[in-house]
Amino acid sequence: MKTRTTETLVGAFVLLGFVALFFLALKAANLGNFSTEPTYAISARFDNIGGLKVRAPVRSAGVTVGRVTGITLDNKSFQGVVSMEIRNGFRFPKDSSAKILTAGLLGDQYVGLVPGIDDEHPLAAGATITQTQSALVLENLIGQMLFNRAAEAGSTGGETK
Repeated sequence: MKTRTTETLVGAFVLLGFVALFFLALKAANLGNFSTEPTYAISARFDNIGGLKVRAPVRSAGVTVGRVTGITLDNKSFQGVVSMEIRNGFRFPKDSSAKILTAGLLGDQYVGLVPGIDDEHPLAAGATITQTQSALVLENLIGQMLFNRAAEAGSTGGETK
C-alpha cells in the first residue's frame, strides 16, 4: 500500500514537471498569451526591421498592448511592412509613432508605440503609422565605427593621437 502511494506521488510530480516544461516552452516561443480580448489591426512601414519576429510584443511605456501578426516586404517601396494587433482597450492617437526597440543589450526586438498628441482622432482599424524609426543593427554600428577609425588613421598617415 505504501509503495502504491509513493508511486502515485512520483507520477504526479513527473506530470507536474512536464506541464511546467510545456508552459516554459510556450513562453520561450512567445506563444504563452492565451488572451481572447478583441483587437484591431494596424500596420507600420520600416526601412529596416532588424531581427523583429512575428508574435513579438507591441509595447507602449513598457506595457504590452498587442502583438506583431505579420511581416512582409512592399515590392514597390522595398520597405518592411509590420502588421500588428492592438487590444481594444488601448486607443492611440492618429499621430502616434512606432519604433523597433531591443529589450536589453542583446534581447529580443519589439515594436514600441509612442502616443501622439491628437486625442480627438484615434488610430482606426486598418490604419498605417507613417512616423517610424527603424531598428538599430548592432553589426552596422560596429562596422561604421571601425570604418571611421580606419578613415581617421588613414588621414593622419597612420599616426596615433
